[in-house]
Amino acid sequence: MQKNIKNVSETEQELEIILSAEEFGTEYSQELEEAKRSIQIKGFRKGHAPASLIKKLAGPSIEATIAEKMASKYFGEIAEAENIKPASRAQIINFTFAPDQLTLQLAYEIHPEFELKDFSEYTFTKASYNVTDEDVQHEINLILKGHGTLISVDEAASSTDTVIGDVYKLNEAGEPDEAEKTENHHFSLEYLPEANPFKKALTGKKAGESIDIENDQKEADAEPSRYRVIISEVKRLELPELTDDLVKEITGQRFESVTDFTADVRIQIDQHFLIKSDEDLLESISAKLIEENPVPAPASMVASFAKMLVENAKRQMGGRFPKGFDEEQFRLTMSPNATKHAQWLLISQKIAELNSLEVSDDDIKAYAEKEAGKNSDSNAEDILSTYMSAEFRDYITDTILKDKIYDIIKSKVTITEEVTPVPVHKT
Repeated sequence: MQKNIKNVSETEQELEIILSAEEFGTEYSQELEEAKRSIQIKGFRKGHAPASLIKKLAGPSIEATIAEKMASKYFGEIAEAENIKPASRAQIINFTFAPDQLTLQLAYEIHPEFELKDFSEYTFTKASYNVTDEDVQHEINLILKGHGTLISVDEAASSTDTVIGDVYKLNEAGEPDEAEKTENHHFSLEYLPEANPFKKALTGKKAGESIDIENDQKEADAEPSRYRVIISEVKRLELPELTDDLVKEITGQRFESVTDFTADVRIQIDQHFLIKSDEDLLESISAKLIEENPVPAPASMVASFAKMLVENAKRQMGGRFPKGFDEEQFRLTMSPNATKHAQWLLISQKIAELNSLEVSDDDIKAYAEKEAGKNSDSNAEDILSTYMSAEFRDYITDTILKDKIYDIIKSKVTITEEVTPVPVHKT
């Protein structure tokens, strides 16, 4: 066997493999014999047609089959011997067949070779979220909203109230158009953006007032629309009193007292922001290392991450995109993000390689025990059995390896903590 490797780019190679008849002859004879047994030729009993006639009829098909088999057989051997790291499946771009020689030309993508810059001098800031009593009460109020009651108030609407009224579109003369009237429209001010003209105009207004509003949030080349809202009612959400009985109802009897429920809410907030703090830190780390090591990413790897991002977006929309949605254009917009994912994967693999990181059975066992400790109802042996199964082992191995990579990075960089207030959210 002869081989010639050609670098097409930092992420692409072509491989020429030249095989002698001794190296492919046995497989060729087997394919020829199989064709002879299966092909029916008029004038000959099945299986008795001359080999020369079989070659004439089925030769190109046999040669293509042999080319595929030989490419599959020898590419792996060559990749291992030459320390090639394929990033895609090798494709036959050409082959030539002669009685005594088979020449294959393969194309494939590779993981690029690069030097990882020293990152031991990097400094990162990690948010240390300060959960206050007000944060806990805010979260409890959000939970209580699902049990609240909208009541009518004879007061000016606050930015969290619901304003109800008839909406008229105004014509060019500034008069209401009865043909374009919406009765009893509900404006939930709390959920409108701060810049929304209806939110700005209706906040502070009372039932019985009439307000003209110019909706200028349109396309730049379109004329703004003008509306008149005649307010009939302002409603405010009244939250129920948090009692032990309500706690039992809300939590399905998991907690029996306001004290225990409040303590659990604080724990949940603490845990959420501990995770967020770690995730934000790791995002900062990966962004910095990508910036300092702009490694070229194989196209197939980028395409794979783009597909993953598109499928994730699709799941968030209930499993399918809306009618008329341009999925291909969306995929293109995801390309920069997919490229960063691919670059981070290559950088992570380099860190693992430089530090000889591996995942052993003991690592998986320790991880299973750690997960079991988070839930008193979990059994470490059952979790371990799941993790060691063919279906989950690769995923768990990848998860543990990622943790090891981040531990290596965090042990070498400087991380400072900054006390950070909990961001307010409305949902």
